[in-house]
Amino acid sequence: MKIKEYSCDVLVIGSGGAGCKCGIVASEEGEDVIIVSKGLSFKSGCTVLAEGGYNAVFGYVDEEDSLQLHIQDTLKGGSFLNDMMLVHKLVTESPKQLVKLEAYGSLFDRQDDGRLAQRAFGGQSYRRTCFKGDETGHEMMLGLKQEVVRENIEVHDEVMITKLLYNEDHTKIVAAVGVSLQDSSIIVYHTKATVMATGGCGWLYPVTSNAFQKTGDGIMMAYDVGADVMDMEMVQFHPTGMLSPVSRRGVLITEAVRGEGGHLINSEGERFMTKYDPRGELATRDIVARSIYTEIQEGRGTENGGVYLSVEHLPDEQVHKKLHTMVQQFKDVGVDITKEPMEVAPTAHHFMGGIKIDLECKTNVEGLFAAGEATSGVHGANRLGGNALADTQVFGNIAGISSAKCAKESKEEKPCQDDLDCEIERIKAMRHDGKYKPSAIKSELQHIMWDHVAIIRDEEGLLEAQSKLDELEKKTEDMKVPGFDEFNAELITSLEIKSMIRLAKLIVKSALLRKESRGAHYRTDYPELNDEEYLKSFILNKDEDVRTIERGFDAY
Repeated sequence: MKIKEYSCDVLVIGSGGAGCKCGIVASEEGEDVIIVSKGLSFKSGCTVLAEGGYNAVFGYVDEEDSLQLHIQDTLKGGSFLNDMMLVHKLVTESPKQLVKLEAYGSLFDRQDDGRLAQRAFGGQSYRRTCFKGDETGHEMMLGLKQEVVRENIEVHDEVMITKLLYNEDHTKIVAAVGVSLQDSSIIVYHTKATVMATGGCGWLYPVTSNAFQKTGDGIMMAYDVGADVMDMEMVQFHPTGMLSPVSRRGVLITEAVRGEGGHLINSEGERFMTKYDPRGELATRDIVARSIYTEIQEGRGTENGGVYLSVEHLPDEQVHKKLHTMVQQFKDVGVDITKEPMEVAPTAHHFMGGIKIDLECKTNVEGLFAAGEATSGVHGANRLGGNALADTQVFGNIAGISSAKCAKESKEEKPCQDDLDCEIERIKAMRHDGKYKPSAIKSELQHIMWDHVAIIRDEEGLLEAQSKLDELEKKTEDMKVPGFDEFNAELITSLEIKSMIRLAKLIVKSALLRKESRGAHYRTDYPELNDEEYLKSFILNKDEDVRTIERGFDAY
């Protein structure tokens, strides 16, 4: 294996909304930036796939809206498990960062008077979701990409970072090592500050809306160097993913469909959501996903195991204008959504758990920052639709400022040579003519998580998952990985799966600790909310016992 080396002031791992924003801001601060993408730059993150919108309080449609109401909605949606200071930062900074996006070239839809259009979204008191039809994330990435190019930021495609490296005295992260998908060469990045913007882990499940690269690598790399991770039990399932054909299963059907007035209907022709929540289709995602799941489990689902989502009652012009992507997405599979309903089922979507950060996007590890879906605290136990895109820009901006400041105050240091040598040898040793294909192990993992650690959980299932994950981990010691260099997908999968299994174990561990139901975490053996004992977040660290942090208004 060849070894390549690069140096920069700020290394940003991830090229989605948070990563690009961070890179732009650090570059504007005068620092030399490299953005590394596991897939194709600007295309392999989840921002580009996000459709519905960006939450920002402008009051252009509903003048009664306010920052305080957005804060309250976010806290209520997150079952008050959110870090209140991070929520305040998200809400107060989000309008300013949307204006910045438009300066980059991302243009949002307007009303007739020229002011921004805003639509209704689940769990929100007023219409505050700004949008570009149903392709908002794509529009954002166009502007961010243009700005990355304008700033002349170096971007590296198809490099999977596998480990962060400390300096010789193990006090600060000063490098990262990875492997190129293109030729399997080892790549070492020397840096003064590192930002983890790697997104979530939807591919722990067989049905997901996430980009293929989202396997939780960044969270585990941070955990492995001693970073705190938090709220790991909180996995959001978007209520509406495509059900068929199989090749499209899990592909997102935006919440904008319900925001524009779409109806959820069971196999008996009943519009059922008001049975579960007075807000109907605009209840929060955790409630809508569980409601759909219940309808299916109680025999009111479709033959394919879903329910119907209908916009047939809406004017054709509205559907074609506001839901253009959805029209095309279903047209490609022979469905005209203006004349027949969409068939939908929940899909793994967003990870509220992740790396614990402070208001400056610092972790507890010197030289390591994080932003976007790889972090925890902002969304609590359940994320409101429209808050994720705002999250990428608000905290991407802060991470850019903080990492640039760190770089200015730091000198370049060599990484611990023993750690570097060990990681290079580990990557080389993955090529092995063993018994189990990494892709087959990955499939096993996904089905364990879907069966036992998904929308509905209980102690028996979680313990069974724990046992099965232990057994599965043993198989990773005898994987069949070919020896060729060019686009060796099994090599990448073998590296991913070792990390994915350990991440899955952290999710199970936290899910067992939380003996209540809160937000996206629903346990049939503890179906009630229990604020007295569990209004707190669980913090995991590889070197310490489980810690907790109290939440709710009394904690501040």
